Amino acid sequence: MIQQLIEKIQKTKAPVCVGLDPMLSYVPEHVKEKAFAEKGETLEGAAEAIWQFNKEIVDCTWDLIPAVKPQIAMYEQFGLPGLAVYKRTVDYCQEKGLLVIGDAKRGDIGSTSAAYAAAHIGQVQVGANVFQGFGTDFLTVNPYLGTDGVKPFVEACNANDKGLFILVKTSNPSSGEFQDRLIDGRPLYEWVAEKVVEWGEASMDGEYSNVGAVVGATYPEMSRILRKLMPRTYFLVPGYGAQGGTAEDLRHCFNEDGLGAIVNSSRGIIAAYRQEKYARFGAEHFGEASRQAVEDMVEDINRVL
Repeated sequence: MIQQLIEKIQKTKAPVCVGLDPMLSYVPEHVKEKAFAEKGETLEGAAEAIWQFNKEIVDCTWDLIPAVKPQIAMYEQFGLPGLAVYKRTVDYCQEKGLLVIGDAKRGDIGSTSAAYAAAHIGQVQVGANVFQGFGTDFLTVNPYLGTDGVKPFVEACNANDKGLFILVKTSNPSSGEFQDRLIDGRPLYEWVAEKVVEWGEASMDGEYSNVGAVVGATYPEMSRILRKLMPRTYFLVPGYGAQGGTAEDLRHCFNEDGLGAIVNSSRGIIAAYRQEKYARFGAEHFGEASRQAVEDMVEDINRVL
């Protein structure tokens, strides 16, 4: 699966993905009004507004990018109608030729991990039939239950040609409370990185592994260290833009071949119309503002690479 992502990145010349993480407050009023008129100010109405918002952004950006990353919590907050829109969004993006990174940060042990893997990147047997639950191409995974928690996800990758991005050094300010703690003189994130490489050896796809790593753009010096520790691990890089990460901060996430990382931007793109820089588009043309934000992001990152 990672080879498919690489090929799409090379084709678009855009090592970026759009984070489809829609808060209802990001949705322009005219979109919400239409959804609420149809389905009321209900969970169903909120989910419909999210769907219409997502669809417009995807329609305006799909030809520029290789992948999207919907964060499942943004959909779960609206209950079953929200989860239905998550699945609808996944399917629509794949119909457009995009790879979908399901950002669910799942992690447990044994049969529970296996069930999570089946739901998101695997299959489930129902009598004589086999179904996909959510059917994303990649899934983010929390590694802090160790190999028992990660192995079922790797097995699902190998059985279904899918990929993972495992949390190593996240972009949030308090990540260091645990991830930077020293163990035998080395920070925890380095120990996790070495395990990611080990797990990834069981799922190589060409030069890179299907088992990737989440490495935040907000800690550039740490990304330099992690790049050396994980030369054949693809990085999913959050933290660019709204969280403060710059294109210069991303430099060490990439290998000398210009590959090795895909950079996510969520509200910096999907809520671009609210930024002064893109105010000229107005809320009525929020999708066009998102397209311009993608073009600017790609140019910014390629300038550094």
